[in-house]
Amino acid sequence: MNTSHIDIGLARYSDWAFTSAMVVLVIAMLLLAVELASSRGRAPADAELVTAGAVRADSTTPGVVLPAPRRPLGERVGRAGLALVYLGIALLLACIVLRGAATLRPPWGNMYEFINLTCFSGLVAAAVALRRPQHRSLWVFVLLPVLILLTVSGRWLYATAAPVMPALQSYWLPIHVSVVSIGSGVFLVAGVASILFLIRSSRLSDPDAPGALARMVRRLPDAQTLDRIAYRSTIFAFPVFGFGVIFGAIWAEGAWGRYWGWDPKETVSFVAWVVYAAYLHARSTAGWRDYKAAWINVVGFAAMIFNLFFVNLVTVGLHSYAGVG
Repeated sequence: MNTSHIDIGLARYSDWAFTSAMVVLVIAMLLLAVELASSRGRAPADAELVTAGAVRADSTTPGVVLPAPRRPLGERVGRAGLALVYLGIALLLACIVLRGAATLRPPWGNMYEFINLTCFSGLVAAAVALRRPQHRSLWVFVLLPVLILLTVSGRWLYATAAPVMPALQSYWLPIHVSVVSIGSGVFLVAGVASILFLIRSSRLSDPDAPGALARMVRRLPDAQTLDRIAYRSTIFAFPVFGFGVIFGAIWAEGAWGRYWGWDPKETVSFVAWVVYAAYLHARSTAGWRDYKAAWINVVGFAAMIFNLFFVNLVTVGLHSYAGVG
């Protein structure tokens, strides 16, 4: 392997940033899970209305400023977890940037780097979609698949910093792969939201449903909120991912002399895109809105996961050159 143009020091710092991001995000998920488990149905938004140093209306002493009530322990733990989420996002960004600086190329030339970029995109999308305090409990369910993906990426798909292979040496690489990874990351948020919508719409959300799982489900945002998050995320990701597929076709024409060859990766990507188109159509169709449409969105999410792992690692095709370490 030619490493003459690789900055080993920066590559090592990139690996350290990846490990640090993993540790920080695991701790963040545990803290947010503690908040979810300890909540008792009090709307977090209500707590945001209490400001430090507020004057109580029933105070009998004019001009005396009383301290705001202390936040519940669970909420304080959750806020700390959210702060760690943002730190983890910054560390993952540092990992990506340092890998690019070490190799002097766009840092998404193999499966390890692609998954890191996809997870980063998903975390940024979640930070936007879940920015309201009452949505903080959903971070647990976003972080779980992200951490699974990062674990697989770092443990089994890790590739040492190296120049990109000749087949990928094109100006279309940073365009095609980055756009696809952004769309895939946002689709992750949409898929998680649809899965939670189906759970929230099940009998587990009934007030008299017994068990710890039912109590946890009732602490989630209402089904309409989850459906809205899934829909808005898909509305954004659908055209982005579609443009990524188009850019890939343009690149394929220059590299292989044809726009489309029904390569396994191309085929499954197209199928997933069609499934998401069906979801958006179902979402606006009477009789399919909500429950049936959510199932279609989950199928699209499953197709994306299948495309990411099975197609890249098992099937033989023109996309099988994405290095796995």
